[in-house]
Amino acid sequence: MKSNLLFSLLFLLLTSTAFAQLPETTITFDPERTAVVVTDPQNDFLHEEGVAWGAVGASVVENDTRNNLEALMAATKAADLPLFISPHYYYPTDHGWEFAGPLEVLMHTIGMFDRTGALNVDGFEGSGADWLGRLKPYIEDGKTVVSNPHKVYGPETNDLVLQLRKRGIDTIILAGMSANLCTESHLRELLEQGFEVAVVEDATAAAIFPELNGYTAATTNFAFIANDVLSTDEAVSLIAGN
Repeated sequence: MKSNLLFSLLFLLLTSTAFAQLPETTITFDPERTAVVVTDPQNDFLHEEGVAWGAVGASVVENDTRNNLEALMAATKAADLPLFISPHYYYPTDHGWEFAGPLEVLMHTIGMFDRTGALNVDGFEGSGADWLGRLKPYIEDGKTVVSNPHKVYGPETNDLVLQLRKRGIDTIILAGMSANLCTESHLRELLEQGFEVAVVEDATAAAIFPELNGYTAATTNFAFIANDVLSTDEAVSLIAGN
C-alpha cells in the first residue's frame, strides 16, 4: 500500500511538472523555402460594408487586423518573399448544395463572397468578394499567386498546396480571415501535408457571438498545434532578417 501511494505521488509530481506549460517550438525560416499565405483578404470580412462585418468587425478593429495584414504584405514584398492568396468565392451553382453547416448556411443566405460566375467578373470590382482596397497593390502586382477558391474552410478544395509544392515551399507564415474557420482549417491541412506553419495571430480576426468567441477558440488551437505563433511585428522582423 505504501509503495503504491509513493508511486502515485511521484507520478503526479512528474506529470504536473511536465505539463505545466507547452514546449516552445519555432519554424525553420529559410527565405528560399518560405512563403506567406493569406486567407480571404476580402471586403465581406474586412470592409465596414461587408456582409460579415457585424459579426467580425469588433475583432478586426481590436486586433488592428487590416493594418497588420498590410504591414505583413508590405514586408513580404520588400523581402521578395512569395505571397499566396487563398480566396473564398461562391458561384451561382454553389447555391444548389443540398446540405451545409450553420455558417455555410449563413454565408449562402447573406450572399457572402458571391460572384456571378467562374468565368465572369461582372460586378466583381468593389464587391464583397473583391480584395480590401488597400491590399490590392500587393495582391495584383503580377507576382502574387492567387489559388483557386476554397469552397468551405480549408485548402482541400483548391490548388494552394500544389502551387506551394511546385515552388519548393515547405514553410508557411499564415494570416488572414477568419481565425477559427478558414485560417485554422488551412493551418490544420498544411500541417497534415507536411509543411511547417507559423500563424500571425493579430493579422487575423473572427466572429464573436454571445457566448461564442471564434477568436479565442482559434488562438487557443494555434497555441496547441502551430509550429509557431507570431505577432505581426515578430513576423515582419523575421521576414526582414532582423
